[in-house]
Amino acid sequence: MKIAVAGGTGVAGRLVVEALRARGHVPVVVSRGQGVDLLSGSGLDAALAGAEAVIDVSNVITTRKSVSVDFFDKAGRHLVGAAERAGVRHLVTLSIVGVDRVKYPYYTGKLRQEEIVREGAVPWTILRATQFHEFVGQVLSGVPGPIAVVPTGRVQPVAAWEVAELLADLAPGSPQAMAPELAGPRVESLVDMVRRLIAAGGAPRRPVLPLYFPGGMSSGGLLPTGPGPRGTQTFADWLREKVPAMPA
Repeated sequence: MKIAVAGGTGVAGRLVVEALRARGHVPVVVSRGQGVDLLSGSGLDAALAGAEAVIDVSNVITTRKSVSVDFFDKAGRHLVGAAERAGVRHLVTLSIVGVDRVKYPYYTGKLRQEEIVREGAVPWTILRATQFHEFVGQVLSGVPGPIAVVPTGRVQPVAAWEVAELLADLAPGSPQAMAPELAGPRVESLVDMVRRLIAAGGAPRRPVLPLYFPGGMSSGGLLPTGPGPRGTQTFADWLREKVPAMPA
């Protein structure tokens, strides 16, 4: 099956492409490097021609609400429109567990993305997954200065490759609307994860300052609320696998 992957060069996208190939499908990478611009829609019709399914793992790195909403609104509308014109029978979109409960600027854009998918004419599945194990490093990189201010609260991190595997399984199947939420095998403290990453040499050493964040992040809003698939790779497993190859 020909399956287009929007954002196919990102952290999750590369893994989705690999998972599709392993299953015998023909993935089509939808990215600027392949001459496709989601924000303008340029190249989308050609990229989606003949595709039976689309997996959307496109992303923008920002903490600004306006940037997030602008990206996911434009990218979402262009992708859904092109998928409809191409006769795509299944659009699978990756979203985030707690996106509708945690008040965080970036999540406003993801909610807009979900809204566009729901309102579109293409049969759809939205998979909400918890944060990747890489999330802890992203938290640290987004906090400059001599002290790492880290939100308190719990997360249930999942391996990016396990998310990719499930997306690759969902796309050839029937649309499910809201799929059961995917989460990792264990609930972790975000502050503890940051400290363990630093101690293992996966980030520069500096003091960690736990801070309560309003809006649901520090009160369990990022945890799944119901049953669903659970990954197998723990944060400790990921740390042992990834950190030796990471610069201190």
